[in-house]
Amino acid sequence: MSIWWALQTLALLLVFTAVSADDVVVLTEANFEQEIGKDRSALVEFYAPWCGHCKKLAPEYEKLGASFKKAKSVLIGKVDCDEHKSVCSKYGVSGYPTIQWFPKGSLEPKKYEGARSAEALAEFVNNEGGTNVKIAAVPSNVVVLTSDSFDEVVLNEKKDVLVEFYAPWCGHCKSLAPIYEKVATAFKSEGDVVIANLDADKYKDLAEKYGVSGYPTLKFFPKGNKAGEDYDGGRDLEDFVTFINEKCGTSRDGKGQLTSKAGTVASLDSLVKEFISASDDEKKAVFARIEEEVEKLEGSAARYGKIYVKAAKSSLQKGADYAKNEIQRLERMLEKSINQAKADEFILKKNILSTFA
Repeated sequence: MSIWWALQTLALLLVFTAVSADDVVVLTEANFEQEIGKDRSALVEFYAPWCGHCKKLAPEYEKLGASFKKAKSVLIGKVDCDEHKSVCSKYGVSGYPTIQWFPKGSLEPKKYEGARSAEALAEFVNNEGGTNVKIAAVPSNVVVLTSDSFDEVVLNEKKDVLVEFYAPWCGHCKSLAPIYEKVATAFKSEGDVVIANLDADKYKDLAEKYGVSGYPTLKFFPKGNKAGEDYDGGRDLEDFVTFINEKCGTSRDGKGQLTSKAGTVASLDSLVKEFISASDDEKKAVFARIEEEVEKLEGSAARYGKIYVKAAKSSLQKGADYAKNEIQRLERMLEKSINQAKADEFILKKNILSTFA
């Protein structure tokens, strides 16, 4: 099992590196002077996690970071002043957010006093840094509902749907927006899960129908209850991720990567334990029971069950080392080429194969 866990950890690291990167550089006491004042200019936001104005700025600042991601001469960074007080104190930060410009090769900043939109910030950076970057349109993974599409999407018995009822003028809604987008991104590969929102100020009749009286209101519409149920959990990314995983049977983390539990089926895992410890003759009988159990499964569990059957059959034909060898083969494939769909496929297989190793 130790070989498996080492391979799994390396695989997740490779996936994370290949498909995920922060567009805004996180600066700390340890790396601030390694990144700032060197061979590129930098715009730095000094913020506090609890600050309302910082939360409102967050989606605009992330747009800025995404737009300047390929600009080699400029860094867009941020410092959590609750966690790295010495850095913020050194640069005279007394309120949040404070945005400062550090010219190339200098640790003497210039304070930004302009508007806090992505466009205004980009204009400032372009003027100061000699760049010519435009704010990129950031595609959203949140499904935007209207009166025409609401029933078709939300009341679909084959989908688990989380809906945010919001108002464009609502400050708490604006603060939630970047987090909610990350939730949608984390589950974008799950075909049965929909993360959606509805402008309740525009579609008041739908808001009234579902008892919405404050913003944002979040309601969950699972496959088996299209009357909807209130979401009363926390509003951090991990709170939403935990909720969706528990309610929908998914196994994603906040970055959208599959966890080590993804693809495993408890009823089959117990049979695999019997299969591993059985004699060669007994293995055939246990294999038949695995096939019978898979026939009872539905949905994604049925798909995972087919992988169990294939792994058990191959173990019978190729011997006890099959699972270990197959894990190593998948690892080599993972190193050569990676995209989200392939990463998911490989990790599902490896999670299931680990029960045979």
